[in-house]
Amino acid sequence: MKGKSGLASIRLRLLASFILVLILATTLSVIVVRAILVNRADQGIDAELIQETREMRRLSTGSDPDTGQPFDGRVRRIFEVFLERNIPARHEAQLTYVDGQPYLRSRSVVPYRLDQDETLTQRWANIEEPDRGRVDTPGGPIEYLAVPLRAEGETAGVFVVAIFRELWLDEIDPAIVGAAGVGAIVVLIGSFLAWRLADRILGPVERVTEAARGISESDLRGRIEITGTDEIARLAQTFNEMLDRLEQAFTTQRRFIDDASHELRTPITVIQGQLDVLGDDPEDRRKTLEIVTDELERMSRFVTDLLLLARADQPDFLALGSVDVSTLSEEVFTKAKSLALRDWRMDDIGRGLMIGDRQRLTQALIQLAQNAVQHTHEGDVISMGSSVSDGRVRIWVTDTGPGITPSEQSHIFDRFHRGHPRRASSEGAGLGLSIVRTIAEAHHGRVEVDSRLGEGSSFTIVLPVDQPEPSERLAV
Repeated sequence: MKGKSGLASIRLRLLASFILVLILATTLSVIVVRAILVNRADQGIDAELIQETREMRRLSTGSDPDTGQPFDGRVRRIFEVFLERNIPARHEAQLTYVDGQPYLRSRSVVPYRLDQDETLTQRWANIEEPDRGRVDTPGGPIEYLAVPLRAEGETAGVFVVAIFRELWLDEIDPAIVGAAGVGAIVVLIGSFLAWRLADRILGPVERVTEAARGISESDLRGRIEITGTDEIARLAQTFNEMLDRLEQAFTTQRRFIDDASHELRTPITVIQGQLDVLGDDPEDRRKTLEIVTDELERMSRFVTDLLLLARADQPDFLALGSVDVSTLSEEVFTKAKSLALRDWRMDDIGRGLMIGDRQRLTQALIQLAQNAVQHTHEGDVISMGSSVSDGRVRIWVTDTGPGITPSEQSHIFDRFHRGHPRRASSEGAGLGLSIVRTIAEAHHGRVEVDSRLGEGSSFTIVLPVDQPEPSERLAV
């Protein structure tokens, strides 16, 4: 529960952080959009004020449409014609002043009658130069442009264009609301995607947690399903590889314990039985001592073999060095001839160097020779040989014993496999060929067997000339 609550907390924190970033980004976007629109609105206000005053000046220099005669400074008629022709926008007010008093105004409905404001009348009615500015009114702030119309060198009237800023800005509100709405949708969609992303990221972590929680010493089979090739997939792969190593280590440990308990039980029982019936007769004591000593020696050999197999996965199992194949072949053949009286023969001797552990290879080959001795009789032929070709070293031991059935050949390298009774002529623990295979595989090689009933058997150790890097596996 603690693991799940921790992951849920991480998911919520990720989601909250992502949503917060989206909200901040959306808010900033709306603010930026509004600032841009307001700036464009200000530019539009300036343009509209200038446009209206230009039209007024253009009209003042023209002719009366009713008479076709020039206006000749008749500002009252100019104002009448202009206001008749122009329909201002709802946010715009057009005012005229003659002789210092309000004259005509546009008929648009605006929040406040500017022509009735005495302060504004005093500001605009008698100006001599154009006046551009902003003032606050009961109807809200306005932007204005007031221009005087001259006749005979004097100000005959004043034309004012005023824009209610808030009414103008109201026109950009839909755009801002739309931007905010789009931002809200982005936040919702982003939140959903953030939740899915958090689940995508933390899902494998949850599976790792569940797999770790389900692991016990008795069950290390749980694995995480790997999907994709991203960092999470590599994490799952690394976790699975760790479980593989742990499972292999625990399997080796359990096998060692099972093997030891299985094989040590018999000699211990024999020793206990002999001691229980031990009498006072010297001859009986001598025979009992011989039996006990033999069983103890067998136990010692067995424990030594088990320890060797248990160390097979350790980095220091092999002491690699340069090995001369011909020298190794001759030395092993000389040692093997002392095992028993057989017709020992040397086949071909390979020439060349290889990388390997000379002592371990000698141990494996002597074990094969010992195995051949155990399944042959005096006068039978046992031959040994070696070859070097195609980057491979092959060293073999061949005997003329009874042979091995096809069904048995697939099991002879298993631990404690003693074979068919007609081949079992020793009291070994059945670890010899397992040790041979372990040494060969530690060199990234293999052991091959070729045997037919009644025709003998041939065991060949196949090894690479050069040992691969630790991360590589040799395809043999």
